[in-house]
Amino acid sequence: MAEKPRVVVIGAGMAGLTAAHCLHAASAGDFFDLCVVEAGHRIGGRVLTSEFAGDRIEMGATWIHGIDGSPIHAVAADIGALAGSASVPWERMDGFPSDPLTVAEGGTVVDPLLVVDPIKSLYRGLRDSARGGDAPVESKHPGVGQFLRRGLREYRVSRGETRADVGGGWSLEDMEEAVFASHEFAERVCTSADELSDLDLAAEGEYRDYPGDHITIAHGYSRIIEHLAGALPPATILLGRRVRRIEWRLDGGPVKLHFDGGENPTMTADHVIVTVSLGVLKAGLGKEGGGDTSGLEFSPALPERKQEAIRRLGFGVVNKLFMEMGGADEARFPFLQMAFAPPTKEAKRAVPRWMRKTGSICPIYRGSRVLLAWLAGAEALELEALTDEEIISGVSATLGAFLPPTSSAAVERVKRSGWGSDPLFLGSYSYVAVGSSGDDLDEMAEPLAGARVSAGDPTPQILFAGEATHRAHYSTTHGAYLSGVREATRLLQHYRTCHSAATP
Repeated sequence: MAEKPRVVVIGAGMAGLTAAHCLHAASAGDFFDLCVVEAGHRIGGRVLTSEFAGDRIEMGATWIHGIDGSPIHAVAADIGALAGSASVPWERMDGFPSDPLTVAEGGTVVDPLLVVDPIKSLYRGLRDSARGGDAPVESKHPGVGQFLRRGLREYRVSRGETRADVGGGWSLEDMEEAVFASHEFAERVCTSADELSDLDLAAEGEYRDYPGDHITIAHGYSRIIEHLAGALPPATILLGRRVRRIEWRLDGGPVKLHFDGGENPTMTADHVIVTVSLGVLKAGLGKEGGGDTSGLEFSPALPERKQEAIRRLGFGVVNKLFMEMGGADEARFPFLQMAFAPPTKEAKRAVPRWMRKTGSICPIYRGSRVLLAWLAGAEALELEALTDEEIISGVSATLGAFLPPTSSAAVERVKRSGWGSDPLFLGSYSYVAVGSSGDDLDEMAEPLAGARVSAGDPTPQILFAGEATHRAHYSTTHGAYLSGVREATRLLQHYRTCHSAATP
């Protein structure tokens, strides 16, 4: 070929950098004219390692979800990112605690044998059933939330209804409800669904984590990103280049990218790999209709089947709230699982609404003076709009509703993520919503193709990668990684096919 095929990757997150890394490595950097354009002023996307109060923390991606066979774990091990040092502490360096202290609003410690352990066992059994694909799906109630609630009702019937007082003015039924809800709040964080009734039950059986432990990365998730980017030639990654519109042609002509300002407002490419978030794609659909000024526009518009997949799939907001504690009790703060009072309880007035669907507050590792709470959905968005002073006041009121008044621990400062309001993401990660299915995730991965080359397949002009394009591993960094490998492989196979067809 007289000229190298030009490939532009949109987005320097996990998916985009993986695709670029694979294309560069497979062709020894010699076949493609490769460029990665990133709208922001840093690489990493929804991976962002930071520091707070002397501890290493993750503002975005946190866990390797299973280490056996995980490509993320393999990369982290190869580059020595897993071997940490206690002198440089990091988030969840000691794993996930198995001994939470469950406290009901008002300060009553919940009995582990009577309530905490049976409800935890019930909830995990229901979730395993949903994830195993053997949960019965009702046509009128196809959401995960309805299935979980049905399981709680059946549990109560099996042991017999009782209004026995279990302390602090709580009935056994209300206490079970509150503890069960705390597990549901944690599930909202895992899935990003605002309401679990929005989460499609039938699709849960297709989701997969890797086997083995779930761990964090001692040297930070950003080390994976730095490794992928570091293998690319200098000047391959261009920061501060936000693509507003992609102009493509059904006849297979070059793709034209239109940027938001700058000295070079356009760029052409033979192939474009789009790795922007599902939130940005959703916003782009509004733009195509003339109603939204954000997002990524396609001209001509995306095929209707892909537009419908984008609309149907869920994309939620999850944020992390870090709190630095001061005072004599800072090193003894427990892993606090919170059982909030029902609306009829007067005690609820002390706790702000945005904290009332937070399942737990805990040190980021045992003995740390940095605490962490996860918020999802509407509460996560409200967190983004608050001032630090409002957050400190709300957290203090919440802790006061659960811990003894003699505790001298106090919140000194906070740090929170803000994925929902960030125009480059507009959310955190995807889920299969009711009305959607795994087929929509497959549709997300389908490229836009141009004219055929000889007898081969149509030329993949615009390819799509990112966690929301993987049927089994959506919402995860390894899903993003695998999607980047998939799209790089698609292009490499295309050119091998073209070369074979052209060879006598």
